[in-house]
Amino acid sequence: MSMERILSEIRTYDGVLELASLPGSEHPEISWGDHFFYYAPDGQVPRNRQPYATIVTKNYPDDTDSHLDAADRWRLNLHVGARAFTELIGHAPNETDAPRVDHSVEDVFRPHPLYGAFGWVCVVNPGTSTLERALEALRDAHLADRRRVERRQSRNDSTLNG
Repeated sequence: MSMERILSEIRTYDGVLELASLPGSEHPEISWGDHFFYYAPDGQVPRNRQPYATIVTKNYPDDTDSHLDAADRWRLNLHVGARAFTELIGHAPNETDAPRVDHSVEDVFRPHPLYGAFGWVCVVNPGTSTLERALEALRDAHLADRRRVERRQSRNDSTLNG
């Protein structure tokens, strides 16, 4: 139920662009069933940046620690930045002596298995322990991406006009 709640929530955000890879689409087959979220009010997939959040429904070749190939498992991934990462995980993103974690545990915030050092967190099957905080972090990630886009546009506009 929480995936539908997350999708329903994020689809209300101003300027959100959801890439939902469907079977038979032009997207790589491995991404079918997954969702990628950008702040892109023009409706165009950004070519110069990554999404701020994703929902993945299966293992990828270099990302198997969450055991997403098991039935009814999926993972919310969020770029939250260093401050929120530290708050959610308990240590800084690039802390070298951070404890090793089990990425397959459900309903617990974890560093992203591949991108944790860059301020990404994840939750396998968000539930009663994490869903509300995950929705808050998702909203914050969207607003942060919006600010980055608007800052870049402002710089580009001042360069063109100045």
